[in-house]
Amino acid sequence: MSQTVAELNEHFGMAGVLAFREEHGLIFADITTPVAKASVCMQGAHVLDWQPNGQEKVLFLSQKSDMAPGKPIRGGIPILFPWFGPRHDGKEGPMHGFARIQPWTLGFAALAGDDLHMTFTLGGTDVSRGLGFDHFRVAYQVTFGKALKLQLTVANDGTEPLVFEEGLHTYFHVKDVRAMTLAGLDGTHYKDKVDDFKVKPQIAGPMHLTGPTDRVYMNTTATCIVTDPGFKRAITIEKAGSETTVVWNPWKEVPDIQTDGWHEFVCCETVNAGDQTVTLGPGKAHAMEAHISVA
Repeated sequence: MSQTVAELNEHFGMAGVLAFREEHGLIFADITTPVAKASVCMQGAHVLDWQPNGQEKVLFLSQKSDMAPGKPIRGGIPILFPWFGPRHDGKEGPMHGFARIQPWTLGFAALAGDDLHMTFTLGGTDVSRGLGFDHFRVAYQVTFGKALKLQLTVANDGTEPLVFEEGLHTYFHVKDVRAMTLAGLDGTHYKDKVDDFKVKPQIAGPMHLTGPTDRVYMNTTATCIVTDPGFKRAITIEKAGSETTVVWNPWKEVPDIQTDGWHEFVCCETVNAGDQTVTLGPGKAHAMEAHISVA
């Protein structure tokens, strides 16, 4: 059973810090800490906003995004699991998996100093079982403060190997994607999805996006930095337990993004996919982390 707004406010609500509300058939958590504001949708444990004091919002959220049960939300930090992109085994399934369109359970929330810590969980559901996934547990620990810390832990509680892809598909808010740069991927190779999946070397130096971009960087654990002259800031994305980084911007109008909205974001995604697909033995667990900070 999904948690209700009343149950969430009774067990986890904190005056002036954490409150839950329902809109469009979805439940949202509104967060205010001494150093930041944020919001989360319980469907998908989807972080929608994070804004440290004195900063522009760090995450892009489309003004035209579907906000309805079972519909993916455009923007913020969608959780991709148990596959990245379309399903690869010939069977049907939702784009980027089922985790982002399922209600998650909040198991923990506590304020420690300036940071709010929350833990969301997802296990087998009727939807996941219908897609062939039952014996798994996902725990998503999120810390909201001056930094945004994310840890996605997948456990195999079955008797057979669990094979999955995973991703934190983060939409970073920038003043103008045509002016920002992205650094940290020197010396890597990527599959260029807009050029027939050709494998290419990353040119040394900061990356300037100049057209449609959908790159899957392989075998990289590197820290990335988005430098945004428009907002006069640098966003640093550190990661662990992830060996794939995806950089994406459509460079065109998208139906569920407002007019010219593509100018306002770049996706720098913390991922394990493709050649870095994870295989977990029975009783094993795997953690993937992202640590986002702004200066």
